[in-house]
Amino acid sequence: MIDAFSPILLQLGLGGLGGFFIGYLLKKVLKFALIIGVFAFILTYFAYESHMQIDYAQLISRLEQLATPIFNFLYPLISQIPAIGSLVVGAVIGFTKS
Repeated sequence: MIDAFSPILLQLGLGGLGGFFIGYLLKKVLKFALIIGVFAFILTYFAYESHMQIDYAQLISRLEQLATPIFNFLYPLISQIPAIGSLVVGAVIGFTKS
């Protein structure tokens, strides 16, 4: 009887553990993104007040160059995750932990 549940428990355990780490990492990344957002807001404000000039076409081009490899790396990982329910629960638990 235990042998029948071993693969299920392994999948749920790995999914939950992976979700915990993803949630914890997501929380740290969001804190970093907040800092970058504040910095971007300050630069935009300075550009609005004519203290500096920003080439928005080049900025968007650079951001696309940065984002494309990140999305190409993450998409296959996200689409192949087993036990998505336990992963989400683990991510929520990891997100709530500091």
